[in-house]
Amino acid sequence: MTTWTLGIVGGSGLYALDGLTEVCTETAETPWGAPSAPLTRGRLNGVELVFLPRHGAGHAIPPSDIPYRANIAALKLAGCTDILSVSACGSLREDLPPGHFVMVDQYVDRTVGRERSFFGTGCVAHVPLAQPVCSRLATLAVDAGEAEGIPVTRGGTYLAMEGPQFSTRAESELYRKWGMDVIGMTNMPEARLAREAELPYASIAMVTDYDCWRDDGDSVDVASVLAVMQSNTGAAKRLLDRLTQTLSTSPRTSSPDGIETCLDNAIITPSTARDPALVTRLKGVAGRVL
Repeated sequence: MTTWTLGIVGGSGLYALDGLTEVCTETAETPWGAPSAPLTRGRLNGVELVFLPRHGAGHAIPPSDIPYRANIAALKLAGCTDILSVSACGSLREDLPPGHFVMVDQYVDRTVGRERSFFGTGCVAHVPLAQPVCSRLATLAVDAGEAEGIPVTRGGTYLAMEGPQFSTRAESELYRKWGMDVIGMTNMPEARLAREAELPYASIAMVTDYDCWRDDGDSVDVASVLAVMQSNTGAAKRLLDRLTQTLSTSPRTSSPDGIETCLDNAIITPSTARDPALVTRLKGVAGRVL
């Protein structure tokens, strides 16, 4: 595809986009149910965007109940070529203060009980995930942030925790010892599912707090998060505006990371042994190889 259709998954604080033209709302349905909210389709600087608030209207869906499979499937079925995640996070490093952005390039997944694959019994697939984000989309997003004067770090490891509670101090200190950079509750299994759907994915993590590892006695709470979130959201909208200006003059080519063809050698179940019902469900996200 030579044109961009950018899916935006908005996290805490980013529930709508400004400046869209040709706006319409689409109610979506997928084999994995309905997504978190209707999709908002429009154009920003001539680039087609499909916006989905991860937590639904009014932030009514907690991290563990987000319909991750339906969300990614809905964006794929809507024709998105790429997905940019925007989400709030806590910092596990002194030099990543509230208000700082991190372009995540690695994950450690500590979530439990979430459906993390479109595939399953009857059609098994193992996609490569060593590099879980699209290097091109991540670079373009960081460049846009820097052009807007937003403090942004290129690369960082995101610890995905279950939630909805924040960390204990012991957990926070452990994750720092592991070398984690930021902590959040929603990027997994989102990134895994985007890869299975062959959608290049990148994530902007917006720091709202220092988690609870510091010795100053402060612990993270909703009030402190909300105080930073408003300015972070404004900066994220500026970044997206600048990013779409770049995309509008840059014809889209395939991801340099081979993401759009990652299923070529990932499905291990031979066609004769596949469950026809599961294959039917999968066609919206993996029809290219089924």
